[in-house]
Amino acid sequence: MRIQTAENQTAGLTVPRRNPPPDRDTARSWPEQIFQKLRKADIRQVTYVPDTGHARLIELCHAEPVTTVLTTEEEAIGVLSGAWLDGERGVLLIQSSGVDNCINTLSLARVCGFPLLMIVTSGGDWGEVNAWQVPMGQTTARVLETMGVAVRQAGEPGTIAAHVHTALRLAFEAQGAEAVLIAQR
Repeated sequence: MRIQTAENQTAGLTVPRRNPPPDRDTARSWPEQIFQKLRKADIRQVTYVPDTGHARLIELCHAEPVTTVLTTEEEAIGVLSGAWLDGERGVLLIQSSGVDNCINTLSLARVCGFPLLMIVTSGGDWGEVNAWQVPMGQTTARVLETMGVAVRQAGEPGTIAAHVHTALRLAFEAQGAEAVLIAQR
């Protein structure tokens, strides 16, 4: 299965921009930077529902850790808790519109005290062309925080890897739930 990239998904569409586009080298390198952080943190399980925003990171993850393609995002909570019980570290790659599918299962991480790291691509903000993405995109951080997940907002490509590094450390050292929200731009 071929995952569409942002470039071929928006071909022919004019997407209004409110700010200048990010530096291309930085924008292209954040998936590689995150992948290196995941490797250094000994992440062995990567769960995801296919997502354009994570396409490059997913591609990189297929090279080393065990990747699990999900039919729905809440499945990841069970997979990752099982991985933790088996001594392995894992992460969920998710888009903001999938966070609502996890609300009930997020209680497992909170009640059982196992580490959970979610790397979330945000929809519904800057330059969004799909109106269905807007409601959840605007409330993702509040929903996660309400469920006991610490949220880090990565607004610039150059800050994403640092936020992931911090979230990895806190999730696995303090056995908490952490989310890094990657802004659409």
